[in-house]
Amino acid sequence: MSDEFVMLSPELSDIPTKPAESGKDDRRAWVIVIGMAFVWLGLWKLLPSLSEWLTYDVLQLARGSHLGESVAFFLYDVPKILLLLSGMIFLVSTVRTFFTVEHTRQLLGGKREGIGNILAALLGIVTPFCSCSAVPLFIGFVESGIPLGVTFSFLIATPMVNEVALVMLFGLFGWQVAALYLGTGLLVAIASGILIGRIPNVEAGVEDFVWQISVGEGQGSIANRSMAWRERFQTAWGTTREIVGKVWLYVVIGIAIGAGIHGYVPEDALAGILGKDAWWSVPAGVLLGIPMYSNAAGIIPIVHALMEKGAALGTALAFMMSVVALSLPEMVILRRVLKPRLIATFVAIVGIGIVFTGYLFNWVL
Repeated sequence: MSDEFVMLSPELSDIPTKPAESGKDDRRAWVIVIGMAFVWLGLWKLLPSLSEWLTYDVLQLARGSHLGESVAFFLYDVPKILLLLSGMIFLVSTVRTFFTVEHTRQLLGGKREGIGNILAALLGIVTPFCSCSAVPLFIGFVESGIPLGVTFSFLIATPMVNEVALVMLFGLFGWQVAALYLGTGLLVAIASGILIGRIPNVEAGVEDFVWQISVGEGQGSIANRSMAWRERFQTAWGTTREIVGKVWLYVVIGIAIGAGIHGYVPEDALAGILGKDAWWSVPAGVLLGIPMYSNAAGIIPIVHALMEKGAALGTALAFMMSVVALSLPEMVILRRVLKPRLIATFVAIVGIGIVFTGYLFNWVL
């Protein structure tokens, strides 16, 4: 986790939690959070010069050498990505304190096809869950009367398009790439959910026990809108610590691999395999990504390094999307509630959508 959050975490955690007398505590919470924001900005501006100083002055590596380029890439990208993750997750988690899982189900319930799929995909972006949450989420949505197609739109958008991926793409490639990724990811989730929902007798692809489970009434229905700001910030800080604590190792490993690619892999080799000229590169990237398991935090630095070596953006992003949306471990988890035929249909539909996205990126950019 980034250093500024570690240094300031004792102060934030010491904010009193008394229900009354919240005005003074809320003001103190805002002061601390604003102070953290200034520290965040200061560290962000120092990163380029700090990474070069450590690489070439402290470690005395030769400029332009393979090792020097790799180390400079690593020392710059690790704190950069951790700062992006910490800041954005804290912000999004604060906003998320206004919603509950029950609110999500209520928003999706009773919506007709199309509108429900769009809402489900949009909610999937701001309510990211890991693959281990797929089974209880699926059961909860089914028991709430949400159509299967709408449920699939949510489950596809949740891993594929989330705040981690958007922040990292924005930081590494700019807003145009992040916006195109957001739009195509939503399109894949919405279209895939609609197609799955229209499969004749699609309910038969769900394991029988799912239809027999009764979800407890009112579970997760406690309203969060009455929380004081100090409580929202405490909740957001706890979520930030938890998420960054889970993904930081993926970040470091991913950037280490990316640094090796950046410094040592010849450009012509990757351009020949993952470049625009090879028509088969996009489906090959998708197939390569399915057996792997990672998340956006670990895979996007690799995508960045691949692109710097000549790989086509669409091919690299298609590989990333297949890793985060169609990973083999997630399919194993979903097998608890879905029958093999429906899982295969799900993989085929989403996989085709990702291939289309890869070709679109390669054509547009």
